[in-house]
Amino acid sequence: MAKDCQFCGTDVSLPERGALVMNRKNVNQELQTHRFTIDEQDENTVVFPFSSLDELSSSIDLFYSRKAKDFWVHIVNLETTQSFPISIAHLYERLKHPDFSDIIHNGRFTSHLQPIVNMRNNEIYGYESLLRTNQQKVNPGELFAYAHRSGLHSMLDQKARRAAVKAKVEHLKEGQKIFINFLPSTIYVPEFCLKHTFQIVKEFGVDPSDLIFEVVETEKITDVPHLQSILETYKASGMKVALDDVGAGYSTIEMLNRLKPDVLKIDRSYVQDCHENTENQIFLDQVMERADKLQIQVLAEGIEKEEEWNWLQQLGVNYGQGYFIGKPKAVPESELILP
Repeated sequence: MAKDCQFCGTDVSLPERGALVMNRKNVNQELQTHRFTIDEQDENTVVFPFSSLDELSSSIDLFYSRKAKDFWVHIVNLETTQSFPISIAHLYERLKHPDFSDIIHNGRFTSHLQPIVNMRNNEIYGYESLLRTNQQKVNPGELFAYAHRSGLHSMLDQKARRAAVKAKVEHLKEGQKIFINFLPSTIYVPEFCLKHTFQIVKEFGVDPSDLIFEVVETEKITDVPHLQSILETYKASGMKVALDDVGAGYSTIEMLNRLKPDVLKIDRSYVQDCHENTENQIFLDQVMERADKLQIQVLAEGIEKEEEWNWLQQLGVNYGQGYFIGKPKAVPESELILP
């Protein structure tokens, strides 16, 4: 289990007044002169008190410059005596970008919903939830990248899920699906880490079968048994799962049979100009054949042209998504006009 599992998704805001506590062996002779004191009860521990975040920041700068960013420390709140562990690298990011930390800690974002259509009857099947910040114009990709650098990725992931389920309750009809992205790297032990998600579902009274959790960055996944365990945990709770951005590696019969997703989302690179690109057509034909054998639904994302829509519809693709169908909106349109 990860070192910070006990604080997964928990608000651990930095105190204005506190102390930095760390193992003495991680503090070289030069750093020990930087206002550190040795713990009277444990000579292997050193303590650095700080009276402001600026003071803490200047010390972390020193550690960072001495290539000690992988060391772990404890931050102690001197007013409450509570403490939590954090790496120098994560602490550095939180001190240097407090605006990003504020967005994540306080959940200053919402879900925009992009329609997904059943290509066989042109009816709305569901929507994908896409994260958007409330006030500051922050690129979602940039926010997630920061969350990884600062150790706040689990918190962001949990709060993004909550925003998505809330949007489902507020804007979607019963039976309409909502696709919610998740990163397998934020889930260490599925039975434990997903409890928060199951609590949200119960709190909002959502039918679990209306939730489809989709794996993002599929091609970067190397631990297939771990991903398999995550997907099985979702499905055991009545939810559905999807593989996002599926390319050649994750479209094989063997891989699909191992992971058993409910939905395959085809990478937009294979959808682009599929009506005239022979290589894309060959790949899509293969995917449809394999998915049909395993009774997996196929969703084509990134549809931007009517010609792409028409070709995919003739191929028998189950669902479609893209700007040709509709763009993400805070309040989605209840009806769509399609050819």
